[in-house]
Amino acid sequence: MSYLRRILQPGETLRYVGRLHWIVYLPGLVLFAAAVAMYFALVAASPSGGATPFILIILELLMVASLLTLLIAALRRWTTEIAVTDRRVIFKRGLIRRHTIEMNMDKVESVDVDQSLGGRLFGYGDIVVHGTGSTIEPFRRIAAPLAFRNQVTAR
Repeated sequence: MSYLRRILQPGETLRYVGRLHWIVYLPGLVLFAAAVAMYFALVAASPSGGATPFILIILELLMVASLLTLLIAALRRWTTEIAVTDRRVIFKRGLIRRHTIEMNMDKVESVDVDQSLGGRLFGYGDIVVHGTGSTIEPFRRIAAPLAFRNQVTAR
């Protein structure tokens, strides 16, 4: 059972469930592609068809680092829950160490959406929820940020 389902109050309904965009995988994918490209370029350029052990170790470490980056991104995406209910905005992240933010809908003043050119093209962005007396820290790389904003502002 997800965190969101466990914390719903009696009579409270989920209006929108958001998630992190797949773009969080991009750094790991780029690192992995660079390591693979360097490996094939090294093998193609080497007259004996092989590479020095030192360079192979560096490329293997680069591949391991890229896989760790991908694993961390997957864990971050899996453990982040974002929701809008009829009563509040909820943000939760973390597996072992959990960080949650909740804001009652009647305290929400505005919702800012920041999208770069890449964010506009691929459908992700950063969201900042401003409330009376406080501001929720930015939600970074959220998929469909305009749909999230519309659910918060369309009471």
